[in-house]
Amino acid sequence: MDLPTFERLLTPEGQELLAEVHARAGVESDLALGTRLRRSHPVELVAAAVTQNHLRGLARRKLGDAAASLYFTHDALEQATRASVADHRARRLAASGVTAVTDLGCGVGGDLVAFARAGLRVRGIELDPVRAAIARANLDALGLDGTVDVADATQVDVPADEAVFLDPARRDGRGRVFDPERMTPPWDVVTDRLRGLAVVKTMPGIGHDVVPDGVEAEWVSDGGSLVEACLWGVPLASVERRATVLPAGGELVARGETPVVGAVGGFLHEPDDAVIRAGLVAELAADLGGRLVDPHIAYVTTDDEVTTPLAASFRVVRELPFREKPLKAALQDLDVGTLTIKKRGVDVVPEQLVKRLKLRGRVTATVVMTRVDGEGTALLVERL
Repeated sequence: MDLPTFERLLTPEGQELLAEVHARAGVESDLALGTRLRRSHPVELVAAAVTQNHLRGLARRKLGDAAASLYFTHDALEQATRASVADHRARRLAASGVTAVTDLGCGVGGDLVAFARAGLRVRGIELDPVRAAIARANLDALGLDGTVDVADATQVDVPADEAVFLDPARRDGRGRVFDPERMTPPWDVVTDRLRGLAVVKTMPGIGHDVVPDGVEAEWVSDGGSLVEACLWGVPLASVERRATVLPAGGELVARGETPVVGAVGGFLHEPDDAVIRAGLVAELAADLGGRLVDPHIAYVTTDDEVTTPLAASFRVVRELPFREKPLKAALQDLDVGTLTIKKRGVDVVPEQLVKRLKLRGRVTATVVMTRVDGEGTALLVERL
């Protein structure tokens, strides 16, 4: 979609076309709908309207009901932050006392919208004129104030008392990029910004050793999925590492806890991936009054029943044989037919093992296969 086509989509003609596409999608076939609309509208405008209607449907999973009035490109939607995560970050930035933020490379404005909703004064910078126009339209569609300028984000001056938000591009011509040095803008530009009032969204797999000194790294999961790491510049940092679990809002911060290892108790806790990536399993164990089952395995055990949004918790029913043949016999004795295997730290492929076991019983069960004090162990558990 080029800029003139998008601008025409914002006219009354384009809006009526969008409304008709939305109303008739699923009633008429795509072919019949497109053929009919092209008789009275330009081909490129019909294509843009059909594409936007499709993208709005996809965006609802990330952005909720607001997606129905927003505009996207395929690439920008794929890169967009989930609304729950963007809103969390915006609320935290607003709570820090910052009043204004410049989004350097704002794309179609998903994070810009979240910052504006949090009450911040927002300015977007975007090199692509089409994306910049979409970002402006998205602010307008939601009745939010803000400006969007077409410019090179690396050449923009930002006042010292104004925060910068950066979401470095993690794709190049060959696909997804995992090396920070190959991101756009370059990592040295990012780290330079992090000396001041800056917030940087980056990949959840970023290494602890890549995070600059004095910068806080926050790993964020949403709905059970680890979605990003967020780096908070030196003036905004309050701890070294943090794990945040949404939508519950559970948080855990680094305190330098020494891991305690001990025998399996009556309950087993599987830390959220944000806790694991942040390296805070020892802190979780301490908060639960528990211990690790193995110094190198991210499972926590407690003697007492306790639950937390930071972990999935299970009651340990009994220990089962770890080796395959006696494990199968034990599960058959329990009349198990539907089996979920959770594993950590052992050479087991759950799907393949379940297939080989060929269980035919009536009971549904969950088995955790892991190492306890270095030894392979299988535990029959029930989710709390």
